[in-house]
Amino acid sequence: MQFNMLEAKNQLSKLVQAALAGEDVVIANKGVPVVRLVKVGAQDSARKPGAWSALPKAQDDWDTPVTNAAIADALAGSELP
Repeated sequence: MQFNMLEAKNQLSKLVQAALAGEDVVIANKGVPVVRLVKVGAQDSARKPGAWSALPKAQDDWDTPVTNAAIADALAGSELP
């Protein structure tokens, strides 16, 4: 089904319901199709709490001035000590 921009504005909730039901909904501007309403797909996989728990823990000195200076030097092109 195709609707002009003004019709779509006035019937947006109806068009969304139609798209959710699987209908092909096209919105046109001056008779020229410009957009299509489609249902957003479900997430590919569910999030799993604790997924990062097996990662190594940060060292105690991860945020010391010496470590930060070494990182800054490495990013600037010099080598780590």
